[in-house]
Amino acid sequence: MRIITFDIETISTSAVRGRVNTDEMELTVVAIHNSSTNEYSSYFKEDLPKLWPVIERADMLVGFNSDTFDIPILNRYYPGDLSKIRSLDLLVEIHKVLGRRIRLQLVAEGTLGRGKSGAGTDAMDWWSEGKYEKVSKYCIEDVRITRELYDYAITHNKLKYKDLRDIRDIKLDTANWNIASGDSPALTHTLGI
Repeated sequence: MRIITFDIETISTSAVRGRVNTDEMELTVVAIHNSSTNEYSSYFKEDLPKLWPVIERADMLVGFNSDTFDIPILNRYYPGDLSKIRSLDLLVEIHKVLGRRIRLQLVAEGTLGRGKSGAGTDAMDWWSEGKYEKVSKYCIEDVRITRELYDYAITHNKLKYKDLRDIRDIKLDTANWNIASGDSPALTHTLGI
């Protein structure tokens, strides 16, 4: 099964700390892990035509908060429809169990023993300062964390999160995560290639 784990970074001139309007956000970087090659890579907005064939061959997209943030924003740049490709949003899976959303930082600390290398608002600042490669590396690190969380969940049927001083388990049903759907890969029903 070909899995693309991904994350995006954005910028917005109207972004206010704590409140963002995704309709006003502009894509800056997309980072991915390709399970077929086991490689991490990133794509700036002008490089997106090189990304589309990789995504088109995916059996599943994996992200964190990807169903409500990353996919809708990325879909504005994509000539097909990313919602036609099977996706697994780790935050959605966590919400099913906990009944609430929690930050990637807390899940990474609890499960992997390390946090993120920054925050999305840092990435916006770095982009504004012209530190494009720093934003790319940050985005790749978020993908690395998301991929490691996915792998951990598959192996242990749970993730963990840091809750004040305690580490708590999030029991997950991962039985169908690695089972390819009966449909053919997305290649035939998004771009019409």
